Amino acid sequence: MPDVSHEIENRPSPDALLEHAEREGRGRLKIFLGAAPGVGKTYEMLMSGRARKADGVDVVIGVVETHGRQETEALVDGFEAIPRKRIDYRGQPLEEMDIDAILARRPELVLVDELAHTNVAGSRHPKRYMDVQEILAQGIDVYSTLNIQHVESLNDVVAQITRIRVRETVPDSIIDRADDVEIIDLTPDDLIKRLKDGKVYVPTTARRAIENYFSPGNLTALRELALRRTAQRVDEQLLNHMQAHAISGPWAAGDRVLVCLDHSRGGASLVRYARRQADRLRAPWTTLHLETPQSLNLPDEDKDRLAANMRLAEQLGAETVTLPALHRSREIIAYANANNFTHIIVGRPSKPRWRQLWQGSVTHDLIRYAGDISVHVISGNARESEPQRGVKAAQPLKAFRIKPYLHSTAFIGLAIIAGIALDQTLDVRNLALVFLMAVLAAAVRGGLGPGLYASLLGALSFNFFFLEPRYTLTVRDPESLVALFFYLGVALVASNLTAAVQRQAVAARQRARTTEDLYLFSKKLAGTGTLDDALWATAFQIASMLKVRVVILLPENGSIAVKAGYPPDDTLVDADIAAAKWAWEHNRPAGRAADTLPGAKRLYLPMRTGREPVGVIGLDNDKQGPLLTPEQQRLFDALADQAALAIERVQLVSDVDKAKLAAETDRLRTALLTSISHDLKTPLAAIMGSAGMLKDFGADIPEEARTELLTSIVDESERLNRFISNLLDMTRIGSGAMEPNYAFHFVGDIVGTALSRAAKIAARHRVKVSIPADLPMLKIDPVLFEQVLFNLIDNAAKYAPDETVIDIRGFRDGDAVLLSVMDEGPGIPFNDVERIFDSFYRVRKGDHVRAGTGLGLSICRGFIEAMGGTIRAANRSDRSGAVFTIRMPVPAEMPLLGEKALGEDE
Repeated sequence: MPDVSHEIENRPSPDALLEHAEREGRGRLKIFLGAAPGVGKTYEMLMSGRARKADGVDVVIGVVETHGRQETEALVDGFEAIPRKRIDYRGQPLEEMDIDAILARRPELVLVDELAHTNVAGSRHPKRYMDVQEILAQGIDVYSTLNIQHVESLNDVVAQITRIRVRETVPDSIIDRADDVEIIDLTPDDLIKRLKDGKVYVPTTARRAIENYFSPGNLTALRELALRRTAQRVDEQLLNHMQAHAISGPWAAGDRVLVCLDHSRGGASLVRYARRQADRLRAPWTTLHLETPQSLNLPDEDKDRLAANMRLAEQLGAETVTLPALHRSREIIAYANANNFTHIIVGRPSKPRWRQLWQGSVTHDLIRYAGDISVHVISGNARESEPQRGVKAAQPLKAFRIKPYLHSTAFIGLAIIAGIALDQTLDVRNLALVFLMAVLAAAVRGGLGPGLYASLLGALSFNFFFLEPRYTLTVRDPESLVALFFYLGVALVASNLTAAVQRQAVAARQRARTTEDLYLFSKKLAGTGTLDDALWATAFQIASMLKVRVVILLPENGSIAVKAGYPPDDTLVDADIAAAKWAWEHNRPAGRAADTLPGAKRLYLPMRTGREPVGVIGLDNDKQGPLLTPEQQRLFDALADQAALAIERVQLVSDVDKAKLAAETDRLRTALLTSISHDLKTPLAAIMGSAGMLKDFGADIPEEARTELLTSIVDESERLNRFISNLLDMTRIGSGAMEPNYAFHFVGDIVGTALSRAAKIAARHRVKVSIPADLPMLKIDPVLFEQVLFNLIDNAAKYAPDETVIDIRGFRDGDAVLLSVMDEGPGIPFNDVERIFDSFYRVRKGDHVRAGTGLGLSICRGFIEAMGGTIRAANRSDRSGAVFTIRMPVPAEMPLLGEKALGEDE
């Protein structure tokens, strides 16, 4: 074998060139990646921007968040900052990056902080990284910052480490397409010191952050994630550079392991060794199989062994690749060089010495011509446990068909007629070519058997009709004997080659059809959102492709139960139940034609992923004996693997939802207990104290003090009653038992009733009511609506300072009536505008916590939505304060003035 390292074509990779072409005309993106907030990403971005500006580059600030850090604010000075765009969000003006102004200004470089930021509603794009993509598309370079916890693929890992799920994420493709990724690293001790020094958060926030998110263990784990993700991106850039410039590797900047598999025994040992080697090197690994023309003629046992080893590699985490090849060693080295593999793992030669001398040895060629790639030759213990199927295979039906042989006879008959015609009209010296054409036609039409039959029949016919003496099978002329001998040899070789090409074409068509079916099946599974859909799709696909009846069993209550079937059938006899349960518990086939419990009606095969068994599939048909041929068994493995992954995905989503529900339930339970232990205990303590004083010292207490104690008991009892009523109302809303008692009412009347009820609560405030008298009547439940207004007035009185105005306004807006309750308090933080309607959620202002359960606003939303309306919260635009707006639809049919308006009952 010549030196293939020099024979590999010196051509760049088309994929690498395509990626390079896609980058032309686009701006360059550089991401400053950090493990956590506070490591100095924005600071470093500004420093790099200053350096570029000093080099004469036109640099502007698109958006930079300094978070009040003095050293960061000092770096902002001297930059041109593009004014931000003001967007009105629910009555509150907010600022976002102005893309149009940046594109109109067309600088060379824009600094854009916080790549994962979510834009305010009404912006051009929902996420800031989309803004950056638009800027890059215009040929403008961008510097941006990102924390590792905002990377989409690492979101679950970060949540598992920190117990906090980050809501703002960016797709991994953003990092993959970045031209440069610079990691901003800081040791956990240094970052915690910055927190304690108040350089990241204010002291109170920093203290809580250190106790929760910024623990040394969390920071170390996040730091490792950031380093690994950056190293992965750098490795991809190195590989792309080598492929784009046709650089023959390897460049051992990072280890990559390639294991080569064929059908020989000991393949499982190679796979397991490659996994151990990859773990030791902490490197990615790939399993490569090369298909040669001889692969089609392998016995089914070898094909099964190869398929099982490839599945084992996938389950152990390898990327599996199958490529066509004529020269295996040359293709292996070419693939390894093109993909920068530094280690190749192969098995030791198993051929006899004389066959190695005659056919060559892949192992010896790799050792000789691999260059700088390390080659590991493993003995490959053939006795080591290979993946075993444990199921007898059905023999493929190869019924004898007479029709192709009749076609061959017809072709030879036509050759005889053509030969006689040519012999009588033209002086053709070599009529054997006519019969050779008939042999080729027979082989193309019928395959190897009819081709060989046509060869023999053609030889006899050629001898009988055209060799002297004619019309006998005797050959008189030695020259004719030699011609007949060579004709027969050429015919046999030609028919064999033609039949081989036909077999390859048939196999290629069958493989393409199977690949298309598997692709469509994978698309169907990817679109399923429920377990039932995935199971039905799996049962139908297996039944239609393998022509069998299918049942699918999944674990349930410590055993397994039928969950789907095609055709629908959930009846299992005792033998089938035992076989299915054994297959599930031992992760091995059982039942019909299996080594275990072969008396069952069905064959039960386990479904498994790389993590664990998922379920069991039962197969049967109306025939006797083994069910699946070896080829069908391999097809079933492919279908079952896809189905197992889809079922696992659905189950993982369900587990996540359950975990979220359990976490939310636990949060609500904790909030309820907190409310009961604090907010309910306070009025009870006041009531018990006042009542105790009246009981023990009633005769000695002056009348004025006694009245004050009684008033305190009444006030705290009312306060306790409100708390309990809120809990009961929330229970009604959560159970779905809310049935409004509708009637037509004027809004002003209910507002007056609510104000009378809330007179004590609002006594220290000035209440201003502005409700037009001509507002239409609304079809509402007066009790529920009054409770909503009471809760809103109570909320305003709690958070607004004394002597401020609580403004209640009503007006009509098209086909709806709007009622707003405004206060002059501190307003609502932007991030809490929607969360304040969550149960038990309370906005905390400073160190003072207002009394309450955090249910009032949640009850307001539940009551209003139950009556067909909406309620939203916002901040006032004219001054500090919050505004709650109720929107109720005007009924299509209004009651006449003479009709009873306050109710429908007599």
